[in-house]
Amino acid sequence: MMLKETALVRLLGLRIPALLFCSPTVEELDEEGCAVGIPLGWRTKNHLGSMYFGVLCAGADLAAGLNAFQLIRTSHPEVNLVFADVKAEFLKRADGDVVFRSRQGREVAAAMQRAEETGERVTIPIEILATVPRKYGDEPVAKFTLGLSLKKRREEPAERKVAA
Repeated sequence: MMLKETALVRLLGLRIPALLFCSPTVEELDEEGCAVGIPLGWRTKNHLGSMYFGVLCAGADLAAGLNAFQLIRTSHPEVNLVFADVKAEFLKRADGDVVFRSRQGREVAAAMQRAEETGERVTIPIEILATVPRKYGDEPVAKFTLGLSLKKRREEPAERKVAA
């Protein structure tokens, strides 16, 4: 577990309480991509004993946006991110601790640079594989594709800044 990055994600959870409730941990975060873990427990499991649908989507959301969040925090503070769309495939019951992994960190960095340079919205599909390593190894239990949309904030007119 990456302690500093996990702490930052938990701080983000103060603004997005559903993330905090899931107790996510950052397992990997580098220029290649990221991995986020969510434990299966009383807060995250459904009536069948597997991970709740909403928690799986929250894990995918975090894994899809973490590289962009890190870039915004460190070098592109004028860029906003949102998710434009989502596609999910549930392949097996997620009946253990789940790891959500994205390997598109370099693509996110390139899209971030394009959004900043052009001022236009840039949307790229981010693929996330969810696995339960202790039970199924690298075999995915779910696959997600989220449309990560990045756009540079518009400058406020000078008159507005003075009036505020």
